[in-house]
Amino acid sequence: MGKGHVYEAKQPDANGHIHYTADEHAVWHDLIVHQRRLIHGRACQDFIDGLDRLALPDDCVPQCADVSQRLQQLTGWGVEPVPALIELDWFFDLLAHRRFPAASFIRIREELEYLQEPDIFHEIFGHTPMLTDPRFAAFSEAYGKAGLAADDDTRQYLIRLYWFTVEFGLMRTPAGIRAYGAGILSSRGETPWAVESPEPRRVPFDTLEALRTPYRIDIMQPLYFVIDGLDTLYELARTDLRPLIDRARELGDHPPAFPTDDQAPLSAYG
Repeated sequence: MGKGHVYEAKQPDANGHIHYTADEHAVWHDLIVHQRRLIHGRACQDFIDGLDRLALPDDCVPQCADVSQRLQQLTGWGVEPVPALIELDWFFDLLAHRRFPAASFIRIREELEYLQEPDIFHEIFGHTPMLTDPRFAAFSEAYGKAGLAADDDTRQYLIRLYWFTVEFGLMRTPAGIRAYGAGILSSRGETPWAVESPEPRRVPFDTLEALRTPYRIDIMQPLYFVIDGLDTLYELARTDLRPLIDRARELGDHPPAFPTDDQAPLSAYG
């Protein structure tokens, strides 16, 4: 895998407005128009409803303040522009205070298919629609509070839980398997792969099993956990995870389900 473009965070002006170029607005347009079509029949209805509630623009990169205003009315959440990768303390603190961290840059056109770090398209299109649902919002807030109270070793288990739910979660619905994870629904390749491909395993969600499962960020996921609905996450928000993490630590990790070579199909934030 070659080294990608080096991105720099865009800083808001005195009024909190981030200025994007015409080319960057055009990239957002191409991404969102393509992805709106691609997720049809593959995204869960909760995600589709969230997109409708947010009414994200097609013609320009949305401002975090505008998205925050809509989220605040729905679930009390907001969006905080940040550099792409932030310290875990900051990440957990933002979630605990109902603020979602959103990278302020957008990918260049040469990296529409694959990006090594999350950009504003992944953050806004992939993540914020689910935050319009009170159950998902409650889970995200509780997750942030759990992370703030955890030591570094425990946080590594919490990150796995986030990966297999918020980023790469699937849901069983009357219409079949559908995606709700942001890493799936913001990716051109992962969306059909996760929902339709016969290659990956799809197993019923089990918190302990998710905590024990390693993952790799730069491939199409070989394993997905499937919840029965957002009530599962809402119940998890009220669960003390510490005994489960202690048990996962005691039992040890499952063998990796992913390939160890460098020729695996790319996933990440494309």
